[in-house]
Amino acid sequence: MRVLLIKTSSLGDVIHTLPALTDAMRALPGIQFDWVVEEGFAEIPTWHPAVAGVIPVAIRRWRKNLWQTFKNGQWRQFKQRLRDIHYDLVIDAQGLLKSAWLTRYVNAPIAGLDKHSAREPLAARFYDRSYPVARGQHAVERLRQLFAQALGYEVPIGLGDYGLDRSRLLQADTGAPFVLFLHGTTWVTKHWPEVYWRQLAERMIDQGLEVHLPWGNPAEKARAERIASGLDKAVVLPKLNLAGVAKVLASAQGCVAVDTGLGHLAAALDVPTLSLFGPTNPGLTGAYGKSQVHLAGDYPACAPCLQKKCTYQPTAEDKRRVDTEREWPMCFTRLNPERVASQLSALLPAKENP
Repeated sequence: MRVLLIKTSSLGDVIHTLPALTDAMRALPGIQFDWVVEEGFAEIPTWHPAVAGVIPVAIRRWRKNLWQTFKNGQWRQFKQRLRDIHYDLVIDAQGLLKSAWLTRYVNAPIAGLDKHSAREPLAARFYDRSYPVARGQHAVERLRQLFAQALGYEVPIGLGDYGLDRSRLLQADTGAPFVLFLHGTTWVTKHWPEVYWRQLAERMIDQGLEVHLPWGNPAEKARAERIASGLDKAVVLPKLNLAGVAKVLASAQGCVAVDTGLGHLAAALDVPTLSLFGPTNPGLTGAYGKSQVHLAGDYPACAPCLQKKCTYQPTAEDKRRVDTEREWPMCFTRLNPERVASQLSALLPAKENP
């Protein structure tokens, strides 16, 4: 059986799909998936044994210059690739109009979430078979349930398995033991205060660990350099692609992450990870897997607010208690470096003694 899977983005969403593939592979021996995914994440599907082919798309890039996309033939080549292979089923695991639109170019039955379950209800109009999946569950579990209904098997009991082979990513000589700080994220409100990262780095180094800091853009590189400044066991890594970050993650003793796609990659690789949440809700999209601990800054006045811009107005008591210029957003003051260091120290041995 050959299935076309559409799950284009984001990084976390792509990683959340992997356990559903593992379920399907075990329930239906011989099943193969081709995966339509954004070009920037195209490497991840190749790590799963059930994926036979990857079909990159560049919707984000194409939308910026529609005329050039049609002119250079990239859109035509993409459509032709979908038509060249016979599929027994298409699963739109995104549940958006942009993903549902892509199903129009495949001559096979189309399955997806029903109008009450999809993120964009109109997407369900494109499907031949639509299935209910209750909201309010973690994204991984919702995808596992969608695949099980679409392919006709029972969802396995227990925690989902990403199905990745970590051994192929492990490096022969990783040097001194280290923890990885995944400090970069999209929303301004999801950033743990930089002063906290610095204080946490000092605490980890005092415990005999190195601190490694990846980055993906100039702003993240500058922040990493400020965190590491003057600390001889804090290492700012060179710029890495996803495969490079995965190799570093696979060798780490543990990880501290904000709400970021790389935190989900750490979970997929079974790296003990402490994830820090301020404005977002870890119950729905937190890191999923073994040795994953979530700390939520459940500030009573507002968190989780799910806002990209913090609108909280600090009180006189707030200003007396913390430095609101550097310790912001306010919800993160519940997750100070002392508390995070204590939780991380308790988590790290889990890798050696699960």
